[in-house]
Amino acid sequence: MEQRHDILFNQLEDFRGYLLKVANVSEEEGEFVPKGFKNNIRWNLGHVYVELYMWIETLTKEKASIPQHFNEWFGWGSSPEHFTDETPSLEDLKVLLKSQLSDIKKTYGERLEEVFSPTEMWEMSTIEQVLRWTTFHEGMHLQAILDIRKCIKA
Repeated sequence: MEQRHDILFNQLEDFRGYLLKVANVSEEEGEFVPKGFKNNIRWNLGHVYVELYMWIETLTKEKASIPQHFNEWFGWGSSPEHFTDETPSLEDLKVLLKSQLSDIKKTYGERLEEVFSPTEMWEMSTIEQVLRWTTFHEGMHLQAILDIRKCIKA
């Protein structure tokens, strides 16, 4: 693996660590959907998790390691209204998020520069590009979590 790929994974792990630190709330707080919001902290964490795999799956056309029903609960267009008794808790999602990047590194680390047909949205053609896009995506959801936390404190 090239040095820049190691740097990329180190940055992704740092960003993920910060996301998890900011999401360090109680299960009850993790369920709170403030007025004017569609989602809660729990949904945002699940969405970050599932979307990274979905982008890789969309790019590679290979089945990703997404647990059953995750796309229904956390995929694009979903909301906490779609949650069931089987939906992972906030703490379960944190555990999954902590291990996701090492799982991706193990599975795709030697294929980061492999070229695929570009995705329709954003025209990404390598897994490395998907991982770089992840920083932007996670940043958007980090801000959503920060905004929800402000509402919890208010």
